[in-house]
Amino acid sequence: MENKRPEEMERITTRALADAFIEEQIAAVKAQVGDKKVLLALSGGVDSSVVAALLIKAIGKNLINVHVNHGLLRKGEPEQVIEVFQNQMDATLVYVDATERFLTKLEGVEEPERKRKIIGEEFIRVFEEEARKLPDVDFLAQGTIYPDILESGPVKAHHNVGGLPEDIHFEGLVEPLKFLYKDEVRVVGEALGLPANMVYRQPFPGPGLGVRCTGAITRDRLEMVRESDAILREEFANAGLEGKVWQYFTLVPDYKSVGVKNNVRAFENFVVIRAVNTRDAMTATIEEIPYDLLGRIVNRIITEVPGINRVLYDLTPKPTGTIEWE
Repeated sequence: MENKRPEEMERITTRALADAFIEEQIAAVKAQVGDKKVLLALSGGVDSSVVAALLIKAIGKNLINVHVNHGLLRKGEPEQVIEVFQNQMDATLVYVDATERFLTKLEGVEEPERKRKIIGEEFIRVFEEEARKLPDVDFLAQGTIYPDILESGPVKAHHNVGGLPEDIHFEGLVEPLKFLYKDEVRVVGEALGLPANMVYRQPFPGPGLGVRCTGAITRDRLEMVRESDAILREEFANAGLEGKVWQYFTLVPDYKSVGVKNNVRAFENFVVIRAVNTRDAMTATIEEIPYDLLGRIVNRIITEVPGINRVLYDLTPKPTGTIEWE
């Protein structure tokens, strides 16, 4: 299979070009799979969401989407996947709430790489279990995009489908986005009618909030990360910074500091805000948050998120600091 982007392929920058691409890929998918079924691990990220929307147009109910909620997603993300794909697009969606399973496996695990490995391997096992329930599925769809091919070869070895056992046989891979860059994927996603906040969702690590709840993951700190992150995203959106800042998030380290709440000493956790701009993720600069906006964010976090008495802003560029803490 040729995995080099065709030289004559025009960059997809307009709605007309996106529409033409969609029609071309619908025909290609139909020719490839016929009336057979296709399985897709639908994370809710940009690439898998655009693939899902495109394949729904091509083969409808013959696309089986599996959305695994490992309990490490951002606030509202599992609900949005269900609303968009099941309720609005009437897709075949298998929703698996594996929160307890993942958090039990992660209990007491502090080392970042071990956490990543547990999350990745458990994701594969859950997806494998769902695949075994669907013996009549012949094809596996993936959200491979062109940078994946340039960096790691033709098959996207991401955490949700890599490493499936050999006895789960697929006739072939369906990768309709494999020659597109991320900005082109977004244009196609808009043309397919996906919500803007899904199409322009900022980068999110495979292990999810698991690497933003640094140290051993606890349920209370995980909720602190989820709730503080939701506040940050809401305030950035209200201030018109959504889409202007490349990546912004909160994290809660496994450390407490003394504070005062309601005239009583409070030994509680703290939230760290990270907001960076970058072109290639190899280097990153710090976004200057207007002081009044920063004040609103801090006030909301310390008053609305239980267990938090302090908010810090990480001003470290890359290098020396990586974008994520783990």
